[in-house]
Amino acid sequence: MGPSHRRPAVAKLRGFTGWLFVAPALAFYAVFVLRPIALTVQYSLYDWDGIGPSTWVGPANYGRVFTDPDLFDSLVNAVKLIVFFSAIPVVLGLAIAATIRRIAASRLALIARTVLFLPQVIPLVAAGIAWSWLLASTGVINQLLSLVGLGGVTRAWLGDFATALPAVGMIGAWVLLGLCTLLLLAGMSKIDPALYEAARLDGAGAWREFVSITVPSLRQEIAVCVTVTVIAALASFDIIYISTQGGPGNTTMVPGLQIFYLAFSEREVGMASALAVVLMVLVIACALPIQWFAKDGNR
Repeated sequence: MGPSHRRPAVAKLRGFTGWLFVAPALAFYAVFVLRPIALTVQYSLYDWDGIGPSTWVGPANYGRVFTDPDLFDSLVNAVKLIVFFSAIPVVLGLAIAATIRRIAASRLALIARTVLFLPQVIPLVAAGIAWSWLLASTGVINQLLSLVGLGGVTRAWLGDFATALPAVGMIGAWVLLGLCTLLLLAGMSKIDPALYEAARLDGAGAWREFVSITVPSLRQEIAVCVTVTVIAALASFDIIYISTQGGPGNTTMVPGLQIFYLAFSEREVGMASALAVVLMVLVIACALPIQWFAKDGNR
């Protein structure tokens, strides 16, 4: 048998060997990701308390997601949190990363990176507890406001109907700011310095360099930051459960927390599954356009 006859056999053997290496990961993914998703879709079509017999209700649970004010408002709250969890960290992250890049050789830049990334290594439960103390009616935030003569605006930030959701959003922005800043800073390190030198020779200032060179060169990094933070906003649970538990009223109720209450407190597993499916579709609907935008920009 000549070499030309051996090549297809060798290629098939290599392909088979590759699938053998991938098989364990695929098996785990199928068992722990695909199967739970399929079961969730199945449960969403039934009225079930998790223990007794189930009753087929078809798409009725999905109809309730969009007609029940409490359930629909939780989705609206999650969308509102995108402004705090995504827009603020990405915009501030760009500004801070650009500033750190300009002072990269100084010791201050190292300190800034460390301080900004610190929230990423702090458990979200601990962060939620700490911010609950800071934002309490007698917390440090109100004490500082009183010291500077702004005692009239002090309040229980997490207990006020008007400020509870923005307060939770600011906690999320604080947590995600460091991650966005470091991702963007890493992207800036890959930009060719010759581009900035050419821009300076043409008389461009710092703002023009930022708008014309830095931001367009960070399209992929910005897309990653936006994707991660949008998913964090829509799937938020830890911080809200620790700081407000969805209150006051339902002003900070989000789908993740609502699913938890429906499944384990109210024993409406079918309804919780339907809301989980809607949330999954919403996450995908938000994430895919961002990825397509990033790919189209690189063509």
